[in-house]
Amino acid sequence: MVIIVYSKQEVIDFAKTKEVEKQVELKCENAYETLVNGACIKIEENTTNSKINLNTATKEQLMTLSGIGEAKAEDIIKYREKEPFKSIEDIKKVSGIGDSLFAKIKENITI
Repeated sequence: MVIIVYSKQEVIDFAKTKEVEKQVELKCENAYETLVNGACIKIEENTTNSKINLNTATKEQLMTLSGIGEAKAEDIIKYREKEPFKSIEDIKKVSGIGDSLFAKIKENITI
């Protein structure tokens, strides 16, 4: 068993951090956005006809695309962190996504 005893200053710092996180989350909610990995991102309502935005989609949203599993979803996110997608065809620059997979998903993606 390990018992961790925090100093008073650590407890105060933690409380301040939690308060800031709460304020950021409230600010996102007031702007009709969602807090994702510390950033406010506007996520469109999920409808059966909505397209997945390659520049803002979460890993889980990307995994709803045919042929995109966890590893490819992570690769897409890593790619867009370096360079945002400028067209849907740019997804073919991601390792493991070629013409055949692009043909399957192109109707369901947007930028």
